[in-house]
Amino acid sequence: MSETILSLAMLAAAALIWGGIRLIRVANETRKGWLMITAALVLLGNVLIITWP
Repeated sequence: MSETILSLAMLAAAALIWGGIRLIRVANETRKGWLMITAALVLLGNVLIITWP
């Protein structure tokens, strides 16, 4: 079960990074884009903390 949750978290982080870059480039929403990228980095950090041996 935890592997599934970690996999979904990684997919969500990838989607947040993609969406953040898209907002910055296409929609000129720099603040929202950077917030999405920051949220993705926090999520990645949480996954690394959980999986670190």
